[in-house]
Amino acid sequence: MTKIPDSILSVSSLLLHIFLVPVFYLCFILFYSSEWIMEFYDAGLGIVFNTLMTMCILIGVLCLSRIPMTACRHRLTLTWRDYMLWSIAEFIVFSCFAALYMALVRKHYGYFPALSQCLQIATTVLIYPYTLFALLIALVRPDEEKAAEDDLVRFIDNTGRLKLVIAHDAILYVEAKENYVSILYTEGEKIKEYSLRQSMRGIEQIMEKHGIIRCQRSYFVNPRHVKILRRDKEGMIQADLDIPNTKSVPVSPKYYEELSKML
Repeated sequence: MTKIPDSILSVSSLLLHIFLVPVFYLCFILFYSSEWIMEFYDAGLGIVFNTLMTMCILIGVLCLSRIPMTACRHRLTLTWRDYMLWSIAEFIVFSCFAALYMALVRKHYGYFPALSQCLQIATTVLIYPYTLFALLIALVRPDEEKAAEDDLVRFIDNTGRLKLVIAHDAILYVEAKENYVSILYTEGEKIKEYSLRQSMRGIEQIMEKHGIIRCQRSYFVNPRHVKILRRDKEGMIQADLDIPNTKSVPVSPKYYEELSKML
């Protein structure tokens, strides 16, 4: 089964979903005026009030469901089937709470008859915005948002947990230190260091993907920050970086040619 696009789990998609789906729900019920839906909601304080109350329930369910989904998006690998099942679960949870409200409003109606009606309404009304939203977000995505996502390097430790997310331009170099790798990067005008429990081999693929290349057995360097390649007094090749107060990074002859071509 195909994995869903990352754009569906982005923060902007979350906000659009939480806003547009309830608005569609409200407009559909009040303006389409389906006879059986209007008859069901015509109780207590009236159709408009009950529609607004169930819309608030829908917003609450979407927030409780979609915010954790978006917060954990870098750890989740959802297929279209997973996403469909998640959406169906949202329909069911919304229907359960909406039925509880309607059973209280329609005092002699009963919970399970109300649940049956709410499930029908959820299926009839919400299937349209859910389907259209998923298709549009998957097909139409702002270029700048996609570029920003692509520029991020996600460092995962040897247990598979996400530990650090930074822009690839911010990384200066990565150095192997016993059972860890030390990541030197910039944050604003500050230089920071992060120790990640991982091997050089374990991060090699992600480094190559973002153009950060191996320059020595124990080092990866970001060519974007290499100012010059030089030989020291002992004849060893060193890469001087364009950030003040950073040490030179050793370069092996094996990697010298590849690095020099990138400068």
